[in-house]
Amino acid sequence: MQAGTTTAATTATTATAAAIPTATAADPVGALSPRQVAARRALRHGGFWFGGGILLVVVFCAIFAPLLTSADPALQDLGQRLIPPVWAPKGSWTHSLGTDALGRDYFARLLYGARISLVVGVLTVLVSGTLGTALGVAAGYWGGRVDLVVNFILTIRLTLPVVLVALVVVAVVGNSLPLLILVIGLLLWDRYAIVARSATQLIVGREFIGAARAIGSSTPRILFKEILPNLTGPLVVVTSIEMAHAILLEATLSFLGLGVQPPLFTWGLMIAEAKNQLMFRPYLIAVPGAALVVLVLAINMLGDALRDATAPEGRA
Repeated sequence: MQAGTTTAATTATTATAAAIPTATAADPVGALSPRQVAARRALRHGGFWFGGGILLVVVFCAIFAPLLTSADPALQDLGQRLIPPVWAPKGSWTHSLGTDALGRDYFARLLYGARISLVVGVLTVLVSGTLGTALGVAAGYWGGRVDLVVNFILTIRLTLPVVLVALVVVAVVGNSLPLLILVIGLLLWDRYAIVARSATQLIVGREFIGAARAIGSSTPRILFKEILPNLTGPLVVVTSIEMAHAILLEATLSFLGLGVQPPLFTWGLMIAEAKNQLMFRPYLIAVPGAALVVLVLAINMLGDALRDATAPEGRA
């Protein structure tokens, strides 16, 4: 009887060991950590290279704008107003993208305008990401009344139209750049909260959380060492979506005259200033409009690639 039990146990152990994936020469992925696997998938994803490459080019142009052009984007010269771009019959390389109605170099304004658009996108996701992630993790970890309160706040937020609320707040309080970033950030935290809450609820029930509690780990340690690192993948995807959303929302507010104000300028403000020239010189709107489309497309493609790379099923 004892021998039969020993044989059965040996057989079960052998079957269990066979079921556990091991790193072999034929399966090198088994030796990699989840982050290394995600990095390998991302490097094989075309959207990662295309979107990331375009985003790097935009960031490079924004940072090193003084090296790429010697023109002053704010310098007005009415004698050089409305010069066509280089591809037009009367265009020249002196002003490769032409000039606007006040004689300002359009290529210089395009480069320097990228700075404000990127700053708005980055700082907005910092505000919205911090707020939304904190509320989502609190609701998912503690549940109960905390979850009810967070869901109530989230429901109120979802009933508010983002563009309308932003227009009202900016029109009443003011339209400075810090206020604009704060308003947009406080209106775009809902996706962070939803994703963080759902993911936290799944993580809390895992064995390693129970083990951390069993050895006496404090709540802050569990939150910052066990839960938040496992939310990185989903939150990176949300960040890419919200950054593109914030840039478009800033452009919308600037186009309506309630966003960034001169002497600062963004691509949305460039479109607003050129709307009277739409039928006569459409390049004044097409150039910053195309830049917005390319930037948002690059951010979305990069986020899509990161989503595929971090997906458990390995869609990349």
